[in-house]
Amino acid sequence: MMYDFKSIDQQAQAAWEKAQAFKAETGAPRPKFYILDMFPYPSGAGLHVGHPLGYIASDIVGRYKKMQGYEVLHPMGFDAFGLPAEQYAIQTNRHPADTTKENTDRYREQLKMLGLGYDWSREIQTSDPNYYKHTQWLFLQLFEHWYDQSRQKPQPIKSLIAHFETKGNDGIQAAGGLEEPFSAKDWNHFSTTEKADILMKYRLAFQSEAWVNWCEALGTVLANDEVKDGKSERGGHPVERKQLKQWFLRISAYADRLLEDLNDLAWSEAMKEMQAHWIGKSEGAKLHFEVEGNDFSLEVFTTRPDTLYGVCYLAIAPEHERLHEIVRPEATDALAYAKEAANRSERERQANVHQVSGAFTGAYARHPLTGESIPIWIADYVLAGYGTGAVMAVPAHDSRDFRFAKHFKLPIKQVILPPDPNAGLDEAWEAKEGTLTNSEFLDGKSVKEAIPAMLDYLSQKGLGKREVLYRLRDANFSRQRYWGEPFPIAYRNGIAEALPQEALPVELPKMEDFKPTGKPESPLTKAQEWVQLPDGRKRETDTMPGFAGSSWYFLRFMDPHNPDSFAGENALHYWQDVDLYVGGTEHAVGHLLYARFFHKFLYDLEKVPTKEPFKRLVNQGMILGRSNLLLRHPETGAFWSAGLVQEPESFHKLHIDIRWVENDQLSVDRLLELYPDQNPNQIHAENGMVQLLPEVEKMSKSKFNVVNPDDIVQQYGADTLRMYEMFLGPIEQSKPWNTQGIEGVHKFLKRLWKLCVSENGDCLLSGEAPSKESLKSLHTLLKKLPEDLEQLSLNTCISAFMICLNELSNQKCQSLEVFKPLCLALSPFAPHTAEALWKIMGEEGLACQQSWPKHNETYLVSDSLLYPVSFNGKKRYTLELPKTMSKEEVEKEALNHEEAARWLEGKAPKKVIVVPGKIVNIVV
Repeated sequence: MMYDFKSIDQQAQAAWEKAQAFKAETGAPRPKFYILDMFPYPSGAGLHVGHPLGYIASDIVGRYKKMQGYEVLHPMGFDAFGLPAEQYAIQTNRHPADTTKENTDRYREQLKMLGLGYDWSREIQTSDPNYYKHTQWLFLQLFEHWYDQSRQKPQPIKSLIAHFETKGNDGIQAAGGLEEPFSAKDWNHFSTTEKADILMKYRLAFQSEAWVNWCEALGTVLANDEVKDGKSERGGHPVERKQLKQWFLRISAYADRLLEDLNDLAWSEAMKEMQAHWIGKSEGAKLHFEVEGNDFSLEVFTTRPDTLYGVCYLAIAPEHERLHEIVRPEATDALAYAKEAANRSERERQANVHQVSGAFTGAYARHPLTGESIPIWIADYVLAGYGTGAVMAVPAHDSRDFRFAKHFKLPIKQVILPPDPNAGLDEAWEAKEGTLTNSEFLDGKSVKEAIPAMLDYLSQKGLGKREVLYRLRDANFSRQRYWGEPFPIAYRNGIAEALPQEALPVELPKMEDFKPTGKPESPLTKAQEWVQLPDGRKRETDTMPGFAGSSWYFLRFMDPHNPDSFAGENALHYWQDVDLYVGGTEHAVGHLLYARFFHKFLYDLEKVPTKEPFKRLVNQGMILGRSNLLLRHPETGAFWSAGLVQEPESFHKLHIDIRWVENDQLSVDRLLELYPDQNPNQIHAENGMVQLLPEVEKMSKSKFNVVNPDDIVQQYGADTLRMYEMFLGPIEQSKPWNTQGIEGVHKFLKRLWKLCVSENGDCLLSGEAPSKESLKSLHTLLKKLPEDLEQLSLNTCISAFMICLNELSNQKCQSLEVFKPLCLALSPFAPHTAEALWKIMGEEGLACQQSWPKHNETYLVSDSLLYPVSFNGKKRYTLELPKTMSKEEVEKEALNHEEAARWLEGKAPKKVIVVPGKIVNIVV
C-alpha cells in the first residue's frame, strides 16, 4: 500500500474531531499546561509557509505534554478588529464584518489542514460583541481607578473624591494628577466641569490633548511605527502632526513594576533588554531655566547634573507647548521649521541621528548657576512626550548635542577631563568617568563624586530636585475609525461619563457608509441615531485601537463562553497563566507590554491569581523566501542569463514568480509568456534557459516569492510540511525556505511507511523480539527527544528520527516492540502518519491520546567498547571489542586485524600502547 498522505490526513483529522481529542477540561485532576500562539490577524491573503512555523512548534509541544499526562489548553482565535480590515472593506466596497468572516474562515481552514491540535470549542474573535463586552468592561475599570503610588496599587476614583472633599489634594501621591495644591474648600467650590477636568488628570484611562500622527486619507490617527518618512506605511499617504483630544491608558504608572518583574520571567535576555530599554528608567534632576523677557521658565530633566556648567544652548521639541511664546518675531523661519519637523514621526526623528536639523528661536534663557544667557533652539531630536520637551545641551559630553553644535557652529565647553590626557574634542566624551573642570565647586571631583554633589547643591538652593523619569509613555487609546471597539462613554455637557455595566456591550452600529469624513473624527459621527442617546447625552465616537482586544485575550481562552465575566474564578485559578507563549519579536514593545500592563492591573483588582501573564516566551524566527531575479540591461532592455554577466549589480533586477522557476532557471518560452512584448533577439540565454539570480529575503507578494502551504500539503501532505519546517533549523533563527529540500523529509516518511506496511495495506511488523542493537537505537531516540523538546530544539528531534530509522532499516528490524513506541514518539511531529500506523499495528484508540513512551537506560548500556587504532599517532581504523578483554587481548586483536598488515608493511611493531577503554597506538 502506497503512502497515500491525502487519505491519511483526512482520516486522522476526522477521527480527532469526532473524539474531540484536543478539548481542554477545566478542573481536570491532572497538572495543567497552557500553551499559546500569538493572536493572528487574519488577512485576505491567508497563510504562507512562514506563518505556521510557531504554530507547528507549539502544537508539537502541546501534543507531547498531553501524552505526558498534562491537561493541555491550546486554543486559537482571531484578532479581527483593525485598520487593515477597514481599508480592505473601503477598497472593495464591502462591510468589514463580511470580509473579516471570510478571512477568518480561510485561516481556520488552513490551520485545520495542518493538523494543529487546537481546542476549537474555545475560539474567540475580538470583533464579537460577546467578547468586546469585556474589553469595554476592562476600559471602564481603568476609567474608574487612579494609581496610588504610596500603596503601589490602583484605587477607586470614589476614594479620591472622598479625600478631596475632606483634605483637598494634600497627601495624595498619584501617577499623573494635579501638581498645584487645592484645599477641601477649593474642591467643594469647583464647578462640575472643573472637578471632572481634575479627576481626568488622575484616571488610569484618561483624555488629554496630544500630538498625534493624523492621516487624512486613511481617516485615522496612526501609531509611530505606522509612519515612515512622513507617510503612512499602509498606502504611503501624507501624515500630519495634529493636536487632538485622545483617550490614553496610564501605563507609565506601572513602569517600575513592568521593569522589575522582568527578572522573574523565562524570556530571552534579548527580549528583556528590549522591554527594559523601551521602559527606559532614568534617574537625575529636574531644574528650571528662566526664559529672558518672559514670566515663565523652561523645565528640563537631566541624568547628568554634573555637566550643568557645560550647557551651551537649550533645545526644545518642535511641538513644545510654549513654542509660540518663546519664538521671537524676528525668527521668521523657526515656526515653519517646527511645523515641518513635527510632521515627522518620533521614530523617524530618533532614527536619523546623523541628519542634523534645527532652528534658532531668537530667545535666550538664563543659566540657573552662572546667570549667563543661553540660546534656545528648536531641535527635532527632542521629543515633546519624553521628559519635559526641553533639554539642556552639553555638546562636549553628548553626541547628539555635539553634532548639533558642530553643524550650527555653537560653542562647545568641556567640563570633564577624560582619563586619557590625549583625548581631544573631536567627538563628545559621554563616559561617566573623568575629572570635573570649568565647574567651580565641582572642579577636581570625579564624575562619580560630582553627580550626587550637584544633586545636593540644586536641592539645597531650591534650583532643582531629584527625579526618576521613564521613556515609556502613556498609550494612545483612541482611533478615528469605524472598525474597532466602541467606547462605553457618553458625554453630558462635555463631561465624559461611564455607561453602566448593564449597558454593555455597546455594539458597533451597522453602517453602509463607514468611509472617513476627511476630518480628524471617526466615521461613527455619521451614525447620529446611534450617537444621540434618549437622555440627551452623546456617545464617544472614537473607537479603541487594535491592541485593545489582543491585550487580554489569553484570559478569555480560559473561559470563553462566560457571559457574566471575562473569565470565572474557577477557570482562572485552574489555568493560572500561560506556561509557554510562542510568537514573533515584532511584538516586544507593543503587545507584550500592553498585555503585561492589563494583567497587572487585573491582579491589583484581585481578578487574576498571578502577577505576570506569560511564564515562558519563545520567539520564532522568520522563514525567509527564496526570490529569483531576472537581469535586464538598463539601456537596451535586453534580458541576460546571470551566467553570462560579470557585473550583475549594473543591471536592473526584476522579481520573477517562483512558480515559473525551476532550479533558479526560467525557460525562454516561459519568459516570452511573461513578457510577450519582448524581442526574442534581446534574450541572452544559455541552452534555451535564462539563469536567474537567487536572493533570500522576506516572503512578500510584491517579491513573488510566497509559498502557499496548501500547495505543499497537496503535493507532500501535512506531516511533511510540519516536519520540514521544524527541520529547517533552530526555532528562534530565521532561515530560508527551499522547496527542493522538502524531498528528504518526505522520503523519510515514505521509508517508515514502507518498513511497516505491505503493498496490500497489511502490517509487516511482527511480535518477534528485537535485537539489542535495535533496542539501543530506539531508546537512544526516546532518551534524546524529551531533552530536546523541553528546549524546543525541534530540528535536532527530526534529525534523531532520521538517524534512528536508518539504523533500524540497516538492522532489518520489523519488530512491533520497537515500532509501536517509535510511532507514539512520532505522533507530535507527524500526527497523521502516526495515527494511520497505530491503527495498522492493530492498536485501539488514538495515538495522540496514548502515554508518552519512556526510554529504558538498560538498553543504552553497552557491553563493548570502541577502540580507535593509530599507527605512529595517526588513526587508521576502529575496533569494537568486548569490555572484558584484557590489555594483552586488545593488543592481539589490533595486530591481527586485516588493516594492520597494510600499515605495518611487513615490519614488527616497536611498541604497542593500549589504554583500556580508550585507544590503541602502534609505533612502527
